[in-house]
Amino acid sequence: MAHHHALTLAMRHLGNIITFLVYLAPIATFHKVYKKQSTEGFQSLPYVVELFGSMLSIYYAILKQEVLLDLIAINSVGSLIETLYIALFLFFAPKKSRMQTIHLVLLIALGYGLIVILTLFLANGQKRIQIVGWIYLIFHLIVFATPLFIMRKVIRTRSVEFMPFALSFLQMLGAITGFFYWLLLKDYKFAFANVLGFIFGTVQMGLYMAYRNRKEILQEPMVNPGLNQTVLQPNDIDGNVINIIEDDNLLR
Repeated sequence: MAHHHALTLAMRHLGNIITFLVYLAPIATFHKVYKKQSTEGFQSLPYVVELFGSMLSIYYAILKQEVLLDLIAINSVGSLIETLYIALFLFFAPKKSRMQTIHLVLLIALGYGLIVILTLFLANGQKRIQIVGWIYLIFHLIVFATPLFIMRKVIRTRSVEFMPFALSFLQMLGAITGFFYWLLLKDYKFAFANVLGFIFGTVQMGLYMAYRNRKEILQEPMVNPGLNQTVLQPNDIDGNVINIIEDDNLLR
Protein backbone atom coordinates (compact mmCIF):
# COMPACT_ATOMS: atom_id res chain seq x y z
CA MET A 1 0.00 0.00 0.00
CA ALA A 2 2.81 2.41 0.90
CA HIS A 3 4.56 1.55 -2.37
CA HIS A 4 1.36 2.24 -4.31
CA HIS A 5 0.92 5.61 -2.60
CA ALA A 6 4.56 6.58 -3.24
CA LEU A 7 4.26 5.66 -6.92
CA THR A 8 1.02 7.64 -7.29
CA LEU A 9 2.62 10.67 -5.65
CA ALA A 10 5.68 10.36 -7.91
CA MET A 11 3.49 10.29 -11.05
CA ARG A 12 1.59 13.32 -9.79
CA HIS A 13 4.75 15.34 -9.16
CA LEU A 14 6.25 14.27 -12.49
CA GLY A 15 3.05 15.35 -14.21
CA ASN A 16 3.26 18.75 -12.51
CA ILE A 17 6.84 19.20 -13.71
CA ILE A 18 5.87 18.32 -17.29
CA THR A 19 2.88 20.67 -17.06
CA PHE A 20 5.17 23.51 -16.01
CA LEU A 21 7.54 22.76 -18.90
CA VAL A 22 4.58 22.79 -21.29
CA TYR A 23 3.66 26.25 -20.02
CA LEU A 24 7.21 27.41 -20.71
CA ALA A 25 7.49 25.76 -24.15
CA PRO A 26 6.08 28.76 -26.12
CA ILE A 27 8.88 31.04 -24.93
CA ALA A 28 10.90 30.17 -28.04
CA THR A 29 7.88 30.91 -30.22
CA PHE A 30 7.34 34.33 -28.69
CA HIS A 31 11.03 35.13 -28.87
CA LYS A 32 10.72 34.58 -32.61
CA VAL A 33 7.54 36.69 -32.71
CA TYR A 34 9.30 39.51 -30.84
CA LYS A 35 12.33 39.44 -33.15
CA LYS A 36 10.14 39.59 -36.28
CA GLN A 37 7.57 41.89 -34.68
CA SER A 38 4.87 39.65 -36.13
CA THR A 39 2.89 36.57 -35.13
CA GLU A 40 3.26 35.28 -38.71
CA GLY A 41 1.46 31.92 -38.97
CA PHE A 42 1.25 31.19 -35.25
CA GLN A 43 -2.19 30.80 -33.74
CA SER A 44 -3.62 32.26 -30.52
CA LEU A 45 -6.08 29.43 -29.88
CA PRO A 46 -3.60 27.12 -28.07
CA TYR A 47 -2.85 29.81 -25.49
CA VAL A 48 -6.52 30.67 -24.94
CA VAL A 49 -7.37 26.98 -24.60
CA GLU A 50 -4.55 26.48 -22.11
CA LEU A 51 -5.73 29.47 -20.09
CA PHE A 52 -9.23 28.00 -19.92
CA GLY A 53 -7.80 24.60 -18.99
CA SER A 54 -5.68 26.10 -16.21
CA MET A 55 -8.65 27.93 -14.69
CA LEU A 56 -10.83 24.83 -14.95
CA SER A 57 -8.11 22.79 -13.23
CA ILE A 58 -7.98 25.30 -10.37
CA TYR A 59 -11.74 25.17 -9.93
CA TYR A 60 -11.78 21.38 -9.96
CA ALA A 61 -8.90 21.20 -7.46
CA ILE A 62 -10.67 23.60 -5.09
CA LEU A 63 -13.86 21.52 -5.20
CA LYS A 64 -12.05 18.31 -4.27
CA GLN A 65 -12.40 17.40 -0.61
CA GLU A 66 -8.66 17.13 -0.26
CA VAL A 67 -7.56 20.50 -1.65
CA LEU A 68 -4.82 19.81 -4.19
CA LEU A 69 -2.51 22.70 -3.38
CA ASP A 70 0.16 21.66 -5.88
CA LEU A 71 -2.39 21.52 -8.69
CA ILE A 72 -3.76 24.92 -7.71
CA ALA A 73 -0.26 26.41 -7.56
CA ILE A 74 0.99 25.04 -10.88
CA ASN A 75 -2.16 26.08 -12.74
CA SER A 76 -2.21 29.52 -11.12
CA VAL A 77 1.28 30.10 -12.48
CA GLY A 78 0.16 28.65 -15.79
CA SER A 79 -2.79 31.03 -15.97
CA LEU A 80 -0.48 34.01 -15.51
CA ILE A 81 1.92 32.71 -18.16
CA GLU A 82 -0.86 32.05 -20.67
CA THR A 83 -2.33 35.51 -20.03
CA LEU A 84 1.07 37.01 -20.84
CA TYR A 85 1.29 34.96 -24.06
CA ILE A 86 -2.15 36.18 -25.13
CA ALA A 87 -1.24 39.80 -24.38
CA LEU A 88 1.92 39.51 -26.47
CA PHE A 89 -0.01 37.84 -29.28
CA LEU A 90 -2.55 40.67 -29.31
CA PHE A 91 0.25 43.24 -29.43
CA PHE A 92 2.02 41.72 -32.45
CA ALA A 93 -0.90 40.13 -34.31
CA PRO A 94 -2.51 41.65 -37.44
CA LYS A 95 -5.97 43.11 -37.06
CA LYS A 96 -7.84 40.00 -38.22
CA SER A 97 -6.04 37.66 -35.84
CA ARG A 98 -6.32 40.20 -33.03
CA MET A 99 -10.09 40.44 -33.36
CA GLN A 100 -10.41 36.65 -33.58
CA THR A 101 -8.38 36.31 -30.39
CA ILE A 102 -10.45 38.89 -28.53
CA HIS A 103 -13.68 37.13 -29.52
CA LEU A 104 -12.21 33.81 -28.48
CA VAL A 105 -11.11 35.12 -25.08
CA LEU A 106 -14.58 36.56 -24.46
CA LEU A 107 -16.20 33.27 -25.47
CA ILE A 108 -13.94 31.26 -23.17
CA ALA A 109 -14.51 33.69 -20.29
CA LEU A 110 -18.29 33.42 -20.77
CA GLY A 111 -18.11 29.62 -20.86
CA TYR A 112 -15.99 29.44 -17.73
CA GLY A 113 -18.27 31.86 -15.88
CA LEU A 114 -21.33 29.80 -16.78
CA ILE A 115 -19.66 26.59 -15.59
CA VAL A 116 -18.79 28.11 -12.22
CA ILE A 117 -22.15 29.81 -11.67
CA LEU A 118 -24.32 26.87 -12.75
CA THR A 119 -22.37 24.27 -10.77
CA LEU A 120 -22.31 26.45 -7.65
CA PHE A 121 -26.05 27.15 -7.67
CA LEU A 122 -27.51 24.01 -9.24
CA ALA A 123 -25.41 21.32 -7.61
CA ASN A 124 -23.68 20.66 -4.33
CA GLY A 125 -21.25 18.34 -2.63
CA GLN A 126 -20.14 15.25 -4.50
CA LYS A 127 -22.58 15.84 -7.34
CA ARG A 128 -20.93 19.19 -8.11
CA ILE A 129 -17.50 17.54 -8.14
CA GLN A 130 -18.75 14.85 -10.51
CA ILE A 131 -20.25 17.38 -12.94
CA VAL A 132 -17.10 19.50 -13.01
CA GLY A 133 -15.06 16.30 -13.33
CA TRP A 134 -16.95 15.28 -16.47
CA ILE A 135 -16.57 18.78 -17.94
CA TYR A 136 -12.89 18.53 -17.08
CA LEU A 137 -12.69 15.18 -18.87
CA ILE A 138 -14.52 16.37 -22.01
CA PHE A 139 -12.27 19.39 -22.24
CA HIS A 140 -9.28 17.09 -21.74
CA LEU A 141 -10.36 15.05 -24.78
CA ILE A 142 -10.87 18.19 -26.87
CA VAL A 143 -7.35 19.37 -26.00
CA PHE A 144 -5.91 16.03 -27.07
CA ALA A 145 -7.81 16.14 -30.37
CA THR A 146 -6.88 19.68 -31.34
CA PRO A 147 -3.49 18.75 -32.89
CA LEU A 148 -5.50 17.15 -35.71
CA PHE A 149 -6.09 20.64 -37.09
CA ILE A 150 -2.42 21.59 -37.21
CA MET A 151 -1.58 18.18 -38.66
CA ARG A 152 -3.97 18.94 -41.51
CA LYS A 153 -2.10 22.20 -42.13
CA VAL A 154 1.27 20.40 -42.03
CA ILE A 155 0.12 17.89 -44.64
CA ARG A 156 -1.40 20.61 -46.79
CA THR A 157 1.63 22.90 -46.72
CA ARG A 158 4.29 20.19 -46.31
CA SER A 159 5.92 22.33 -43.63
CA VAL A 160 6.28 22.00 -39.85
CA GLU A 161 7.29 25.65 -39.44
CA PHE A 162 4.32 26.39 -37.20
CA MET A 163 4.25 23.04 -35.42
CA PRO A 164 6.54 23.31 -32.37
CA PHE A 165 8.21 19.98 -31.66
CA ALA A 166 9.03 20.62 -27.98
CA LEU A 167 5.44 21.36 -27.04
CA SER A 168 4.05 18.32 -28.84
CA PHE A 169 6.69 16.08 -27.28
CA LEU A 170 6.04 17.38 -23.76
CA GLN A 171 2.31 16.93 -24.19
CA MET A 172 2.86 13.33 -25.22
CA LEU A 173 4.98 12.78 -22.10
CA GLY A 174 2.21 14.38 -20.07
CA ALA A 175 -0.27 11.93 -21.54
CA ILE A 176 1.94 9.02 -20.48
CA THR A 177 2.35 10.22 -16.89
CA GLY A 178 -1.33 11.14 -16.75
CA PHE A 179 -2.30 7.64 -17.84
CA PHE A 180 -0.31 5.96 -15.07
CA TYR A 181 -1.44 8.49 -12.47
CA TRP A 182 -5.15 8.00 -13.13
CA LEU A 183 -4.67 4.25 -13.55
CA LEU A 184 -3.09 4.06 -10.09
CA LEU A 185 -6.08 5.98 -8.74
CA LYS A 186 -8.37 3.54 -10.59
CA ASP A 187 -10.07 6.40 -12.42
CA TYR A 188 -10.31 4.65 -15.76
CA LYS A 189 -12.14 7.37 -17.68
CA PHE A 190 -9.22 9.79 -17.24
CA ALA A 191 -6.73 7.02 -17.92
CA PHE A 192 -8.50 6.28 -21.22
CA ALA A 193 -8.43 9.97 -22.14
CA ASN A 194 -4.66 9.98 -21.76
CA VAL A 195 -4.38 6.92 -24.01
CA LEU A 196 -6.02 8.99 -26.75
CA GLY A 197 -3.61 11.82 -25.98
CA PHE A 198 -0.64 9.49 -26.38
CA ILE A 199 -1.99 8.18 -29.73
CA PHE A 200 -2.54 11.68 -31.12
CA GLY A 201 0.87 12.76 -29.82
CA THR A 202 2.60 9.80 -31.46
CA VAL A 203 0.93 10.54 -34.80
CA GLN A 204 1.94 14.18 -34.49
CA MET A 205 5.55 13.24 -33.78
CA GLY A 206 5.58 10.93 -36.80
CA LEU A 207 4.23 13.69 -38.98
CA TYR A 208 6.90 16.06 -37.70
CA MET A 209 9.66 13.60 -38.55
CA ALA A 210 8.20 13.10 -42.03
CA TYR A 211 8.12 16.81 -42.92
CA ARG A 212 10.85 18.29 -40.71
CA ASN A 213 13.35 18.73 -43.58
CA ARG A 214 10.86 20.46 -45.90
CA LYS A 215 11.12 24.22 -45.64
CA GLU A 216 8.77 25.39 -48.33
CA ILE A 217 5.17 26.34 -47.73
CA LEU A 218 3.10 25.40 -50.72
CA GLN A 219 0.39 27.49 -52.24
CA GLU A 220 -3.01 25.99 -52.75
CA PRO A 221 -5.55 26.52 -55.50
CA MET A 222 -8.57 28.48 -54.36
CA VAL A 223 -11.74 29.01 -56.30
CA ASN A 224 -12.92 32.56 -56.78
CA PRO A 225 -16.70 32.20 -57.03
CA GLY A 226 -17.13 35.69 -58.44
CA LEU A 227 -14.97 34.95 -61.49
CA ASN A 228 -15.84 31.26 -61.60
CA GLN A 229 -12.20 30.35 -62.06
CA THR A 230 -9.33 28.97 -60.03
CA VAL A 231 -6.63 31.31 -58.77
CA LEU A 232 -3.62 30.74 -56.54
CA GLN A 233 -3.68 32.26 -53.06
CA PRO A 234 -1.21 31.91 -50.18
CA ASN A 235 -2.31 29.70 -47.34
CA ASP A 236 -4.30 31.58 -44.77
CA ILE A 237 -1.62 31.20 -42.14
CA ASP A 238 -3.07 34.03 -40.08
CA GLY A 239 -6.30 32.06 -39.59
CA ASN A 240 -7.21 30.88 -36.14
CA VAL A 241 -6.55 27.18 -36.68
CA ILE A 242 -6.56 24.97 -33.59
CA ASN A 243 -3.25 23.61 -32.43
CA ILE A 244 -3.20 22.57 -28.73
CA ILE A 245 -1.94 21.43 -28.20
CA GLU A 246 0.55 23.72 -30.41
CA ASP A 247 1.49 25.30 -27.14
CA ASP A 248 1.05 24.26 -23.70
CA ASN A 249 -0.63 22.09 -20.94
CA LEU A 250 -2.43 18.92 -20.35
CA LEU A 251 -4.97 18.83 -17.69
CA ARG A 252 -4.64 16.04 -15.35
